[in-house]
Amino acid sequence: AAGIPVKERVKVSQNWRHGRCQRETVLKWKCNLMPWMELDDEYLYLSQAEDIHAYRVYPGGGGLQRHPQAIFSGHQEDVCRFVLVNSHIVSGGGDGNIVLHKIRGSYSFKFSAHEQEVNCVDFQGGLIVSGSRDRTAKVWSLSTGRVGQCLHTVQTEDRVWSIAISPLLSSFVTGTACCDHTSPLRIWDLESGQLLTCLGTDFHRGAGVLDVFYETPSLLLSCGYDTYIRYWDIRTSTRKCVQEWEEPHDSALYCIRSDKNHMIASGSSYYGVVRLWDKRQTRCLQSFHLSSPTSSPVYCLRFSTTHLYAALASALHVLDFTA
Repeated sequence: AAGIPVKERVKVSQNWRHGRCQRETVLKWKCNLMPWMELDDEYLYLSQAEDIHAYRVYPGGGGLQRHPQAIFSGHQEDVCRFVLVNSHIVSGGGDGNIVLHKIRGSYSFKFSAHEQEVNCVDFQGGLIVSGSRDRTAKVWSLSTGRVGQCLHTVQTEDRVWSIAISPLLSSFVTGTACCDHTSPLRIWDLESGQLLTCLGTDFHRGAGVLDVFYETPSLLLSCGYDTYIRYWDIRTSTRKCVQEWEEPHDSALYCIRSDKNHMIASGSSYYGVVRLWDKRQTRCLQSFHLSSPTSSPVYCLRFSTTHLYAALASALHVLDFTA
């Protein structure tokens, strides 16, 4: 929000609160995909089948150049998820591989990571963590001379849908399918690969966790098939979350993000529904239906201070709150 005049900031925050925005479909593609994206100050990175495309965001946010400035390839099958950290892209694909790209420059490195698709990855402090359909999570070194060396293999007994490294770089969380193991949210030690704790109790079978997001080393958001957003404070309790919000239409929640303050945005599994939540309230602030009459999940969403981007099966939508 730096550089935005106070009056403008107040207007924009009122627009978020009241759901006042201009909607635009900025990109469309022909066959249905499960896109993932990341956003920085200059570019929006969007996975399109086995490639990741970088689109320049116009100054002032919002508008995208329709043609990618760069394309990062290396996977033989679709990119499942990727992260953008310190000018590197780390992606996991349906081919079981992890690919590392340096954004500025041609350096890329690929290694075989899992026997089945790599559903999720994270990258911090010279380490990659990955989770797979093959019921393992793995920790990989990126230090010189050891790039792509597996440091730990964690048996999760369930397919891994989501993964995140704690900001303290001491542990990581896995979100699993909750089919064969009753605890879908578990925290593991990064150095030893040992289980540190399970979050929550009494999850129903199939209450898989599809997305996790660390706000701070002790505050964590999760969402998934059981239609709840949960807010965990690891300092106070690992058994009970400190707050939870229920998706009002009983839809699975595919993705979640927060501004690390009061606002949360979630993406639902039907009709491209994006919801905005205020942590101080129990009910959802605003909802936007981005795909009707056909139904698509919101596979990924990201937002800046002024714009929200939502990736659906066949299009990328932008909500502009400066209007």
